[in-house]
Amino acid sequence: MKFLKFRRTPLISQRNATLLSVLIFCGAVALSAFRTTDHLVTIHFKTENKDSIESVKAFMDVYTVLMSPRCMNCHPAGDVPLQGDDSHLHAMGPKRGADGKGVYAMKCMNCHQPTNTPGLHTPPGNPNWHLPPADMKMVFQGKTPHELAKQLVDKSKNGNKDTKQLLEHAHDSLVLAGWDPGEGRTLPPMSHKDFVKAWNTWIKKGAYAPAPTTN
Repeated sequence: MKFLKFRRTPLISQRNATLLSVLIFCGAVALSAFRTTDHLVTIHFKTENKDSIESVKAFMDVYTVLMSPRCMNCHPAGDVPLQGDDSHLHAMGPKRGADGKGVYAMKCMNCHQPTNTPGLHTPPGNPNWHLPPADMKMVFQGKTPHELAKQLVDKSKNGNKDTKQLLEHAHDSLVLAGWDPGEGRTLPPMSHKDFVKAWNTWIKKGAYAPAPTTN
């Protein structure tokens, strides 16, 4: 009668195999943990960068500037620009025109030269003086904070500007002219530096609109 002979695996080999399995398992768990952590950090960063409270608070500062005569006078509800600290209709009744630069012989640049005209209450100047064009009026006059914030980030109403272009627009030469309006005119309620800070905070924190007002 023949007996089957079983070859015994050396104990040290079994231990090595077990140890190797444990190491592979631990390595897989560690790699999985690193991947998960990276993912969570990215999401956490993006979420943390948006802050509706801070964004809305910044916009309310922006709103005070946009509704000041230095900004609103060139963003009227109608096609006649406004003038003066009381934002009355412009003398001589110039019209917006298709390109925002006037109509026929009554062009904005006829009176608004590249620089401010010397003297009290004389026409302020800028090389590109104009109103928004007829197909993109960008009305500020009469807008609530909610309405204006929504309009400013709507590409169909803001001149097709994306976030980057909106940030850059705060440094546009015609925007800057609001802080150099000529003799006899009040300045916006905050410095241009502070305005840019509030403008950037509003946009970078999510460009949230204040809640609609209720009657």
